[in-house]
Amino acid sequence: MAKSYAPEPRFKCAWPMRVGSRDFRGRVPVLERETPWDKIMSFMLYNAPQSTCSQRVRFVLNAKGLPFAETKLDLLEGDQMKPEYLRLNPNGVVPTLDHDGGIVIDSAVIIEYLDEVFRDPVSFTPKEPVKRAAMRALMRFIDEVPAAAVRVPTYNIAFLPRFAAMSEEEFLAFANSKPLRREFMLAMGRTGFPQKDMDASLDRMSRTYTRMEEAIAASGGPWLMGKDISLADISVMPAIVRIDDLGLGAAWDKRPKIARWFDAIRAHPAFKPTYYFGSLLTDRFPHLKKKAG
Repeated sequence: MAKSYAPEPRFKCAWPMRVGSRDFRGRVPVLERETPWDKIMSFMLYNAPQSTCSQRVRFVLNAKGLPFAETKLDLLEGDQMKPEYLRLNPNGVVPTLDHDGGIVIDSAVIIEYLDEVFRDPVSFTPKEPVKRAAMRALMRFIDEVPAAAVRVPTYNIAFLPRFAAMSEEEFLAFANSKPLRREFMLAMGRTGFPQKDMDASLDRMSRTYTRMEEAIAASGGPWLMGKDISLADISVMPAIVRIDDLGLGAAWDKRPKIARWFDAIRAHPAFKPTYYFGSLLTDRFPHLKKKAG
């Protein structure tokens, strides 16, 4: 028998603060509720569990103790290109945050928005203007370098078996359905990126580790901007977690600052509820789990 779904007027809120989960058909599991729905459910996050950009936003929401519901999109099935989602985010990517009817898109914009609007109980932005500027410059580097670089090993190691099983027509239709990723996917093709592209991406990741080490050394650590975790740490976190998830974590075996940073981010109280089951590629792809084992 199919599971019954229906909205309830009240629910109990407890850590983790991910209070509800919708699939893209809008079904909400019945939950035990005691706080008014309109107060708790002011955030709806349209995202995908394994999306690195979505993981940034979930971390900030969890760290600030902001209850939110999720609408989970299956990116491989093309949920992000459905007309109802494109009306929210015309870029056809995740995440999208609906805050009381106000739509905010782009993960870097969303996490800054949340940190500006909800300064308590923790702020991830330095108070000093020069340090804020340095953090934002680092965030731009992260978006340009590791956030982009990690896609090549992700596709080659995790997603390629699925695309290799498609016909050429099926693959072209899938690639053409993604306006912001079309050129990237067509360059990859059904056979994956060539070794030179893998090497170039891993080299950009190596530059990232070096940039992180330099930032930690300059600030005194243990975080990129000093003693307090910042939006820069949260921005780079998903790329580093992804590299480890792909079985490439040995890259920082001889980089103790990165190893300590990685241990610290995984020990943060917001990490576990952000990376719930299904958020790692090894949760979904058996061949990766076998490789990790």
